[in-house]
Parts: sequence; C-alpha cells; structure tokens
Amino acid sequence: MPGLGVSLGITAGWLTVIVLIPLATLALRPWELGFAGVVGALLEPRVLAAFRISFGGAIIAALVSIPIGILFAWVITRYRFPGRRAMDALLDLPFALPTAVAGLALTALFAPNGWLGAPIEQLTGWKVAYTPAGIVVALIYVALPFVVRTVEPVLRDLSLDAEEAAATLGATRLQTIRRVVMPTLLPATITGFALGFARAVGEYGSVIFIAGNMPMVSEIAPLLIVVKLEQFDYAAAAAIGLAMLLLSFMILLLLNMWQRRLRRGHE
Repeated sequence: MPGLGVSLGITAGWLTVIVLIPLATLALRPWELGFAGVVGALLEPRVLAAFRISFGGAIIAALVSIPIGILFAWVITRYRFPGRRAMDALLDLPFALPTAVAGLALTALFAPNGWLGAPIEQLTGWKVAYTPAGIVVALIYVALPFVVRTVEPVLRDLSLDAEEAAATLGATRLQTIRRVVMPTLLPATITGFALGFARAVGEYGSVIFIAGNMPMVSEIAPLLIVVKLEQFDYAAAAAIGLAMLLLSFMILLLLNMWQRRLRRGHE
C-alpha cells in the first residue's frame, strides 16, 4: 500500500510517545521501593479501602447503568414525543461538561440541604452526599451515556420482523423482549458495561466534591494517588496507579473474552 511505511511509522511514533513511554514509566517507578515495599504499599488498609470503593463503586454504577441505559435507548429509538431531541442531547452532557462542574452540581443537588438530598434524607433517613452512595451517584452520571450510546445503534438496526413474528406466535411483550431483543443486545450491553466501568473507575473530578473524601470510608483510589503525590511519595503513587491499571485490564480482558464467546455462539 502506498504510504504504508510513513503512516505506520508516524502512528507507532505517536503511540510510543503518548502511551508506551508513560506506561513504561508507570510500570518501572514503583520498583524503587523493592518488591516488599510495593506489596507493603498496596496492602495498606487505606489503600485497600480505596480500591474497594473505586472498583466496587464503578462496578455497581456500570451495572445500574445497564437497565437505565437500555430503557433510555429504547425510548429514544422506538418512540416520538415532545422533548425527545432534548433528552437525546442531555445524555451527551457528561461528555461535554467539565467533571468538576458536574461534581459541584451533583453535590448541590444531593447535599443534606439540596433539592434532592433533603427530601431523600427526610423520607428515608438516607444521606447521599459525602457518603459512598454519593460516589455511586457520580459514577452512574459518567457511566450511563456509554451504555446508551453503545446500545442505541443496535436498537436502531434491529429489525421489527422478529418481534412481530414472536407476537403472532403468541409471545407476550415481556417474552419478546427477554427472548428476542435482549439476546441481540447482550454483546453491545457488555461493551457498554466495559466502557462505563473503565470511565468510572478512574473518575476524579465529579467524585471528589460529593464523596466526602474520608479515609477508609469514602476515599477513592485516584484521590489517594494525588495525596501520595502531594506527599512526594512518587513510588507509592505509581504503585497504586499500576495496580489500578492491571486490575482494570484484567476485568476488561475477561469482559472482552465473554463478548467474543457470545458472538461466536450467535454465528
């Protein structure tokens, strides 16, 4: 192919500069502490608690985003109603809005004296802001658009013939959705979950304002990395970052393998 060598060289060069070199630095810097030092840094109770909050919150947020995201995608693609375009545009707001602004807005809404936080606390006694629940709310905010935008094209391309055939054979609407629509949406749903999880697990700006940032309670791993950097403990910060990278990669790899198996099964 004409120009393949030049284009491939430019691509490899940019990939090396913006991806490979930073990753190599991240992989090498923690070992200044030695193996025992890295293990000790990662097994600190504060670090383990931050990992549980970040990864647990990201998984919960991605799981919650699946039914909500499918519902939004279904409504947008299958129905016509006033305000549909506005709803469609609002779903892209997390992509464009600075995360710090989103964090301030969510904190104002779910604070104990906020528009949503006050009635929720009065009715249920449940505090959202400055608790792990606030972290999950912020992560759902950033993860939901990925599920919607991943499922939406599949729903648009999904022919109504199969649904109509199921209806003529006596299937209820719920049976049609469960046995006809959802198996088709499953690979896209897994992709949306993976994208939402990957976005949520490293989220910082929209979380730190609503989280409360209490060590062992509501402190996320990205914030702990910033704390380590401010303490000039660069090796420990790199160790936490490397652990997050490896854990995220393993989860995404398993999801990718599951998705490929599903596609082979459909073929």
